Order: sequence, then structure tokens, then C-alpha cells
Amino acid sequence: MLALVRRKRSVMNSGPSPISQIEAQASSVRSRKSPGGILELLDYERPGGHFEIPGSDDLVLHHAMVCGVRVRGDSGGGLFDSTTEPGVFFLAAPNFDHAVSVDRPHQNRTVCFPMAQWRGMLDEATGGVGSVESIGLYRGAFRAPAIQSALRNLWALCDEEGAPSRLLVRAAGCEVLAELFRQSGSAFAPAKGGLSAGAQRRCIDLMRAHLGEDLSLDQLAAEARLSVFHFARMSKHSVGVPPRVYLTRLRIEKACELLEHTDYSITAIAHEVGYSSNQVLARVFCRHQRMSPERYRRAVQERANVRP
Repeated sequence: MLALVRRKRSVMNSGPSPISQIEAQASSVRSRKSPGGILELLDYERPGGHFEIPGSDDLVLHHAMVCGVRVRGDSGGGLFDSTTEPGVFFLAAPNFDHAVSVDRPHQNRTVCFPMAQWRGMLDEATGGVGSVESIGLYRGAFRAPAIQSALRNLWALCDEEGAPSRLLVRAAGCEVLAELFRQSGSAFAPAKGGLSAGAQRRCIDLMRAHLGEDLSLDQLAAEARLSVFHFARMSKHSVGVPPRVYLTRLRIEKACELLEHTDYSITAIAHEVGYSSNQVLARVFCRHQRMSPERYRRAVQERANVRP
């Protein structure tokens, strides 16, 4: 296990003056989303320089979006010297004062895991024997295709749906943490089989009853009487897709029903099924139905008019 303590290290004895975390982020963050305090998602561009970042109780994952950037520093596992390439990540340990030097402008997508939200679930998932301190990925760049895919999907869904739901970010966080532990050789306790028929029915009923609300993965796991990590994997085994995908299917199914059998406006239907606007519903609806809600309603009416 890594012995982590709160400290600062000087990475370079010369070069640009240190830039504080607040100064660097205030003018460089392109987008920020913090749904329910579960994750914080940042997309930012920064100039090159030397950054000293005070430690916090967050586990921070950086996805480098620009290639050929030289990064030197200490993020909790000792000094490193790496050059960014497609698909590489950097992991920063919680409760550690980081010092990093970057040789030129760069763009990152960053995911922050507040440990107050995640430690309890990690204890359940690892049987109490795993911790973020045991993740052996704090020393420079590493590759993780599964994490790259998960974060690409997360950002795409955020762009599509606006503010991401608690269900979406919790499920994505579980997926990313599971892969970080797997790469460190610390697998989660196995989840055997899928949900029982009764648990599956209760969870689907809960989703149907709360389509218009920001339902959380924690609520569904509690309904199934399982830990969040085990529920996320077992429910996918049962229904073939993650809970967030199944919830989207139920929302589109309900939207179709309302388009067919009511004269509600598209905005009213969007709110009824849990989307913030008619534009958000239109984006999700088109992806699933290959047409807009308005076109779907017209097609239903046209079919009704030609029936004998």
C-alpha cells in the first residue's frame, strides 16, 4: 500500500512562477457539472506552467485531451516524467498536496470523486480490504481503454441531456472505480448472478413511478436490498443494459404513449418523463426513435386517419 501523507514537493527549481489552483481554474474551466455532489466534471484548458494544488479529500482523474504535452510532478506516488498520448490518464491521490509542471498549453477532462460520497461504497465493494490509497496508478500516465470508453459515453450523455442525472453519474463512477481497482490488481468482491425476479420487478416499478424525478442509483439499490456496486452489475446482468439505459428506455416508452394518446405539449411531456426541456427530449427521442417527437405524433395521427 502506498504511504500517502499531506505534503508539497518542488518539481522544478526554475521556470514559470507557480500558479495557484484557483487562479488556473478561474479563467480556464470551459464547463463544470456537479450533480448531487456525487462527481464533479470539469473540462478545462490551461497554459503551461508550474501548478501547486492543495490536497483535498477528492480522488481526481485527469484525461489528457492534447498529445505531446510533457508533464512532470508528484501526484501521490512519487516523482514522474510523462508525455501525453491518445487515451492516457493521470490519477491524483486524495489528501496529498500535488505539484505538477506542464511544458505548454493543454486541455483536460477531469473527474473528481469526493471520498465522503464513495468510501462507504468502496468498503462494501471490496469487502473492507481495498482503499483508494492502495490504487497503484498515481505515478504518471497510464492507459485505460475501458475508462476512456466510460468517460466518452458520460460526456456524450451530459451533452445530450444537459445536467447529468444522479443515476448517470453514480453508475459511471462505479464503472471507472472498478476499472482503477482492476488495473491495480484489487478486484471488487464478486457479484453472483442477476437480480431476483422480485427485486427486478420492484426496481422497474420504482423507475416507472418516478420517471419525472432525478432517481438515484442508491434508491434503486436500496429497493433491491443490495450495495450500489453490486446492484449496478447485477441489474445489468438481469436486463442486459445498465440501469440508466433501462430508465431512458422507460422514459421514451412513456413519451411515446403520451404523444399517441394525449394532446400535451412536447415541453409538458418532457417534464413528465424527466427531461428539463423539449430540446433535451428531442435529442434523446431522435436517438431512440429516429424521428422527432413532433414527427412521431404526426405519423401516429396519419395512421389513425387512414384506418377504415
